[in-house]
Amino acid sequence: MKDQHQRQLLSFAKKKEGPKIAQASSQDIEKSQKFVGAHVSSQGGVDTVFERAASVNGRAVAMFLKNQKTYAAKPLDPGAVLRFQALKTHDHILPHASYLINLAQPDPEKARRSYALFLDELKRCEQLGILLCNFHPGSNVAKLPIEQACLLISENINRAHRETSAVIVVIENMAGQGSVVGASFGELRCIIDGVLDKARVGVCLDTCHLFGAGYDIRTKESFALVMEEFDRLVGLSYLKGMHLNDSKMPLGSRKDRHESLGRGLIGLEAFAYVMTSPLFTNIPLILETPDPSRYREEISLLYGLSVGST
Repeated sequence: MKDQHQRQLLSFAKKKEGPKIAQASSQDIEKSQKFVGAHVSSQGGVDTVFERAASVNGRAVAMFLKNQKTYAAKPLDPGAVLRFQALKTHDHILPHASYLINLAQPDPEKARRSYALFLDELKRCEQLGILLCNFHPGSNVAKLPIEQACLLISENINRAHRETSAVIVVIENMAGQGSVVGASFGELRCIIDGVLDKARVGVCLDTCHLFGAGYDIRTKESFALVMEEFDRLVGLSYLKGMHLNDSKMPLGSRKDRHESLGRGLIGLEAFAYVMTSPLFTNIPLILETPDPSRYREEISLLYGLSVGST
């Protein structure tokens, strides 16, 4: 029996107030070039994430590679690394780096700790054979000119590139709360401009953050215009992943408050656009919605939107 939320979503679609939702077959999902998954726990070892991803029918996965709220962390367990490598069958893996990283930090000691944490995250990715590492760029706590804050971030990325060999650094767009850097496409471009190895830098767009920063993505038409602006200012070639989240807060709130798909103020049409537009093929599309018990349902919903809207 479908729960109340699922019935509400189906009712919403039938009223022509939103996109059509169909039942995606396993064949539809297997043929899809949209790789949807969720951020899952790595408790018990990083190798456990694949089983958790499979339990929600995920075709992509995200996780933390260490405690995201502490600087100190034990090295990865060698056995878990070997098991992870044996279980890894795709590259639609988008780990999330620690929230403590602030590459825009000008204070020498704080900057040293932040950079060491950032580098450790990248080296963990390399140890596991993961190609992408998503991170929040930082906060302009010293109220520097924005170009200078972006340059600090770029220089730290360049330094980390020199100390690693393959991982692509993926900058996540931000909602704009406080002094964070990266809420606008212009700021993302400013960071990328300072990166020497452009092949090893990319962007992850979070739908909740876009909406909070003032980008109206509620309809397919408005979302398409936002992506045209992204292409013009940043470049679609830099899009390496998406975080799919509805928003508790209104457009332009500059607040980062995720909501379950269809329960927030963005609405389902935005996610139907992601699931049907060719712009978002062959990249990890990761749920970070607040109720992990709904991941399986939300993944089914997204693939249903891809079938129902075509």
